[in-house]
Amino acid sequence: MSPVQSTGLYYPNKFGLIIIKSLEEVMGKNGLNAILNLAGLNHYIENYPPDNLEKGFDFAELSAIGVALEEMYGPRGGRGLALRAGRATFSDALKNFGALAGAADLAFVVLPLQSKLRIGLPAFAKIFSQLSDQYSTVEERETEFIWTIHKCPVCWGRTNADKPVCYIATGLLQESLKWVSGGSEFRVNESKCVAMGDAVCEFVIQKEPIA
Repeated sequence: MSPVQSTGLYYPNKFGLIIIKSLEEVMGKNGLNAILNLAGLNHYIENYPPDNLEKGFDFAELSAIGVALEEMYGPRGGRGLALRAGRATFSDALKNFGALAGAADLAFVVLPLQSKLRIGLPAFAKIFSQLSDQYSTVEERETEFIWTIHKCPVCWGRTNADKPVCYIATGLLQESLKWVSGGSEFRVNESKCVAMGDAVCEFVIQKEPIA
């Protein structure tokens, strides 16, 4: 593939580093190198993004990784790996960011589940809005939360998808909910996706955990 065209919209380098390391964890170094080659990101082979919060990991690079996963492993296999990488990305690093660090405090731990979600989801959205060019909003409805990504890096530049493709984001959300809730799993379904022609990427999170 040709080198990825820059969008001028970025994640911090640290997010890129975490995602690449998560993929290595899931598929091994050879698998990762094959994906980076296919994605046109061979400059990251043996040369991962630096561990800092400077905005340097381009949205188009994350999108290219998603496309490469689907090309190499097929839509189903690619989806499974992207979900796992998203979950690993949260558990490896994002839970350590300030806005979420308080979720380990006793005062938070003893809150009712719905209060934890009501506090935790907007805190998580705020991390992305503050540290990166990804702007996320959360809206509460009767039985669900709606998490919306305005300018989504996961499917950046993609069109013509026949179903939602932002599995890295879905995995991140699943793992963040598990952590904030103290171990419960939640249904997260992407209901709108820019790659399908929607204006935003929207994720429907059921308030009740999966039994």
